[in-house]
Amino acid sequence: MVKVIGVKFKTSGRVYYFDPLDLDIHTGDGVIVETARGLEFGEVTIAPKEVEESEIVAPLKPVTRIATEEDRRLRAQYAAKEEEAFQVCLDKITAHGLDMKLVDVEYTFNGSKVVFYFTADERVDFRELVKDLAYSLKTRIELRQIGVRDEAKMLGGIGPCGRLVCCKAFLDDFRPVSIKMAKEQNLSLSPTKISGLCGRLMCCLQYEQSAYEAIRSCMPKPGKEVNTIDGVGVVVENNAITERTKVRLTMEDGSIDVREYPYTHLSAPGEPLPEAAYERKKAENDEKDSNANFRKEAANNSRKIIRTNAKPQNQAQKQPEMKQPEKQQGNQKQPEKQNQQPKQDKTNAQQKPQNQQQKQGKPNKPAQPQKPVEKAENAADPQAAKSIQKKDNNRRRRPKRRNPNNAPKAPDAPKENS
Repeated sequence: MVKVIGVKFKTSGRVYYFDPLDLDIHTGDGVIVETARGLEFGEVTIAPKEVEESEIVAPLKPVTRIATEEDRRLRAQYAAKEEEAFQVCLDKITAHGLDMKLVDVEYTFNGSKVVFYFTADERVDFRELVKDLAYSLKTRIELRQIGVRDEAKMLGGIGPCGRLVCCKAFLDDFRPVSIKMAKEQNLSLSPTKISGLCGRLMCCLQYEQSAYEAIRSCMPKPGKEVNTIDGVGVVVENNAITERTKVRLTMEDGSIDVREYPYTHLSAPGEPLPEAAYERKKAENDEKDSNANFRKEAANNSRKIIRTNAKPQNQAQKQPEMKQPEKQQGNQKQPEKQNQQPKQDKTNAQQKPQNQQQKQGKPNKPAQPQKPVEKAENAADPQAAKSIQKKDNNRRRRPKRRNPNNAPKAPDAPKENS
């Protein structure tokens, strides 16, 4: 067992082991350590602990010292220059017309060297670029080409899951991921759904791969015959997430049915079934019986409710039937009264004008036939006959007067010259 501490640097999430010696180091402290690039400022993420020697990459380098306030100030000073150096490098790349993408810039702890990280599809001849950068920045220059996964690890970002990408958050190193993992996990093979920000297969595909492999090793392979509680069938498909197997069965009537069973309730042909299969079958039968009884009770209760609700309705329907004849008789009597009223009105209308004529002194029409009688009586007198004819002619020639507002006609006054 070896005592070590875990130190993490800026450019990656990987933790490196160093020998703490006899220094009092705690989590979160800054330390100065020796690396392949020289002195570096790191942050302690793992407190001193003992690990197996197989987990250590030899040789194990010791910690130079615990960082002081001056070390922190120096580190912040050079970190502020990184933005200026990044912009200078971009201008030089465009000036030289190089096909490369600048990703990040990092100063070493004491500012003795500047490291530029870039990506490119092919190899790039950047010798002239290094000379220009060294002349402009007055320090040692290092250009390092990285892959697209390292680019995502340095820049970070939000993955399809909505969280910070794993390589920036906690992954120590990249592990190989293949399309076979996506197939075994029944995932969509669309590149847009199984690819990360870097354009490669997502690293999280290998997180559960070991669990899928362990479950599939216990489940029967598709195409093999298995013994079920319903008979012998052929395996169609396995679902590692639900741990269930689809089996195609040939029923007694010759029909084919596909059913799902837990893979622990299956056995090879000729071998006895597990007891769990019989218990599950019994539970299913009990559940069916309970459901059938519940449906019967619900149906009986609904019938009782319908019967109780139907009785008052029938009584309400009978009562109006008994009262209908009375209403009809009353309705028949009313029209007779209505019909009698107009007759009375007519008789009253005939009596009214007669009464008005009597009050105003108008002679009755039946009195007119008495005039010819006068003619017959006075026919012997010729002078009287002539006067009677003149009166008749004057009456005929006289225009009729209109009676406004149906006022009664006044009696004809005799003329003076008659």
